[in-house]
Amino acid sequence: MLSSNLNRFMSGGFVTNVSAYAASEAAAKISRLGVVLAVARTMDPAAIGLAAAAMAASDLLKSLTENGVVHRIIRAQDSELEAVCRMASRIFTAWCLGLIALQAILAAVMWQAFDEPIIASLIAILSLEYIFMPAGLVQCALAMREGRLKATAAIAGGQIIGANLVTAALVVLFPIPLAIVLPKVLSAPLWLYGMRRLRPWRRSPGPIAPLAEFTRFGAAILGVEVMKALRLQADKLLIGGLLGAEALGLWFFAVNAGLGLATSFANAFAVVLFPYLCAATDRASAFTEALKTGVVLMLPMIGLQALLAPTYVPILFGEAWSEITPIVSILCLSAAPALLWTATAQRLRADDRPGIELAVSALLAAALATTVVVLAPKGLEAVAWGYLATATLIQTAAFCAFLPPPNRQTKEA
Repeated sequence: MLSSNLNRFMSGGFVTNVSAYAASEAAAKISRLGVVLAVARTMDPAAIGLAAAAMAASDLLKSLTENGVVHRIIRAQDSELEAVCRMASRIFTAWCLGLIALQAILAAVMWQAFDEPIIASLIAILSLEYIFMPAGLVQCALAMREGRLKATAAIAGGQIIGANLVTAALVVLFPIPLAIVLPKVLSAPLWLYGMRRLRPWRRSPGPIAPLAEFTRFGAAILGVEVMKALRLQADKLLIGGLLGAEALGLWFFAVNAGLGLATSFANAFAVVLFPYLCAATDRASAFTEALKTGVVLMLPMIGLQALLAPTYVPILFGEAWSEITPIVSILCLSAAPALLWTATAQRLRADDRPGIELAVSALLAAALATTVVVLAPKGLEAVAWGYLATATLIQTAAFCAFLPPPNRQTKEA
């Protein structure tokens, strides 16, 4: 039997929820524009590259927070919800403490083995964000389960906007890599406070759900998120290692200017689509309608951004960054196939088939990393073309291969 909370989610409207998350992401990106402007006009590419390397390494570890526990809460039956939440709370606490220790070890290795004290220090500072996460993750999952996505979107967007405003101010006052990294930690309490106010929940005595219920589904989800992080961050680490900090700074800037807005929309789309599909009695029809909505909203934005990149990049960021305009345009286009695969991946999760998503994600991460290694000696524009071609081929093929028949009926979540 479907959860009554999920039925309320359905009545809220898919378009409304996607619009709320998209608006939140858009507001965050507008505030991010101030950061990019400040960084472009006060810091050199090498300094940006140092911060980018630290954030890439940290984001790889942060992908481990996506361990499927939130999805398990969303998919839980009403009768088992409290037991699931009690176990989830324990998992979140132990998991985040482990990630703090793991990131501290990574920082020590970077310092001792590679003689990178600046990057090591930044990685260690970024680990402090995990202190605030466990006390708000169950509340966040419960709010999403209940269809309160406009509120969770507002909280997530508020945190990002706050961090971006602080970053822009710090970069102007202190144009050093720390100014880019520190606000990510300083804004974490805002998210925690918002989630605990939105959906109060306290762990009470009582039975807990078996750990095995989390590990089977969660292992595949965790693998998927690690592969996704590798796909999104490995290019930066490889370019930094092969071409140096200055090239990494240029690539990091181009990725954020070209893929930032589209990636944010795709993430918002995924966040809303999973609980929507879990609630649907006719999952195939729900998937088709949701995908149509995503395509209509996103494709015009992708095309317009790619066409206007040669105009807005030098105007907004200065003539010094004009050389990256072709790269920005190329990377914009790679957001289109990403939308198809994002939708397909959420459908696979809702159908309890995350293993397929894991296999495709691993293939995509490996193929993109290979593309970067092969094409890096030919320059960043060649890497961008290779990135576009590889991502389009694999993601479109996966979408076609795992697209369900239009009349397929699925079991209730």
